[in-house]
Amino acid sequence: MKKIIIAIDGYSACGKSSTAKQVASKLNYRYVDTGAMYRAVTLYFMENYIDKTNPKSVEKALDKIEITFHHNEHTGQSETYLNGLNVEKRIREMEISQNVSEVSAIKAVRIDLVKQQQKMGRSKGLVMDGRDIGSVVFPEAELKIFMTADFDVRAERRQKELFDKDQLVDLDDVKANLKQRDTIDTTRAESPLTRPEDSVEIDTTHMFFEEQVDRIVQLADSRAIKKL
Repeated sequence: MKKIIIAIDGYSACGKSSTAKQVASKLNYRYVDTGAMYRAVTLYFMENYIDKTNPKSVEKALDKIEITFHHNEHTGQSETYLNGLNVEKRIREMEISQNVSEVSAIKAVRIDLVKQQQKMGRSKGLVMDGRDIGSVVFPEAELKIFMTADFDVRAERRQKELFDKDQLVDLDDVKANLKQRDTIDTTRAESPLTRPEDSVEIDTTHMFFEEQVDRIVQLADSRAIKKL
């Protein structure tokens, strides 16, 4: 069976990353978390006091950033490395979440990371999730998924995710962060979050995790067969 590219887009806390990881595992595909890439850039900018409004400073910083993914044999998960250092836990902290949408909106940042992402997909057999995968990174992807969920459900999921990482965050703060990110993601000038016309929408509000994974795997198998 031929391998394809699966592009998964959607709002924050819809379960994109966890779903994409499991889909990739079931299909024996590579998985790329583009959100982690933007979070890693955000971390670098914050730790090195990069002036996000200065194009030259941003360009110089991007030249010094190398983002890679490595498989953790103990957890079975792919983890994010920034310039050789494991930053997987650090980039999931609330402080990064509060700044990542602003960094993601910078044109130079998006151009740089989109080039890297497109290079990763040349050999197919890839599951990638983010905000503009089906619309900008891989508009030719054989399968495009757009994930949604009720806002309150998304907030509760994000709060639990943070709690599982030993971060206690008030639900109202989580909701405020999600609203801010939704606004920035959907209104930014560069590659705003939109649903591609040829995408399949999956509302995960009332779905069990395995249900949404199986739904995407079935769609992928169907599209792969058509490629034969």
